[in-house]
Amino acid sequence: MQPLAISQYSVVNCLGAGALALGAALRDRRSGLAPCDFESVALDTYIGRVPDLETLPVRSDLAAYDCRNNRLAQLGLELDGFSGAVAAAGKRHGADRIGVFMGTSTSGILETELAFRRRDPRTGALPGDFRYTGTHNTYSLADFVRRYLELRGPAFVVSSACSSTAKVFGNAARMIATGVCDAAVVGGVDTLCFTTLHGFHSLELTSRGPCRPFDVERDGISIGEGAGYALLERADDRTGKVALLLGIGESSDAYHMSTPHPEGLGAKLAMQDALDSAGLAPADIDYINLHGTATRSNDAAEDLAVRE
Repeated sequence: MQPLAISQYSVVNCLGAGALALGAALRDRRSGLAPCDFESVALDTYIGRVPDLETLPVRSDLAAYDCRNNRLAQLGLELDGFSGAVAAAGKRHGADRIGVFMGTSTSGILETELAFRRRDPRTGALPGDFRYTGTHNTYSLADFVRRYLELRGPAFVVSSACSSTAKVFGNAARMIATGVCDAAVVGGVDTLCFTTLHGFHSLELTSRGPCRPFDVERDGISIGEGAGYALLERADDRTGKVALLLGIGESSDAYHMSTPHPEGLGAKLAMQDALDSAGLAPADIDYINLHGTATRSNDAAEDLAVRE
């Protein structure tokens, strides 16, 4: 594939807000995981919570999109000079030539969960101030980001669980390659909610302590929240670059609804396709960002796939 420049990025999660804070936490080996204190959830587990989102409403002109997920989305857009970089790209390409491709699993489902608690006791009707379109709907995220950055290019959301935010890089690369847009804002946002916490707990996949990926005594996942973005542009018309996107690989082994193939065949195929599209060999790679859920089946399958 034609290389794409990653000309700017931003990140926020429980380790800190912004790349510098995140880097410092990693160097200091600090964990952002802590005992669960989210809303009324009473589970014996650890979570990765971004602090103070409850006091950070979205921009007033976007009040119809106000929810935990879009609050975190806005925080990420304001970090690491990202919104300024997108504005500069808009002047180079035009606001209608920059796509927005987001990934999310939760979107603003928390708003729906809270609204159900306030249903009319007689009719069961949801409260009048509940806004499904601007919150729970998965497209809410892309629509919010697009409006916040004042972009007018194509926009959509991928919701494919843990692969959501990785897949949008492939979507953006194809949209740029076919000439649908000249640049793209890609990324994703997921936030804590009752469904995710209780759902993973019901599957007996949540750890009672901080998760320990690939540890022989691993006992489950720690649910967290975060936001991250990247600005992709053609490598030959960038004003600068942080890194290059060289290749992409995607697969679906169709083995099971929620369990990976025990030999990691789908993950292996995706990695091999990414190497092939970049024209690289395994020996060229010096860092792999692992899924590392700390669940027994996923870690074992991923280990096999990486070694293969």
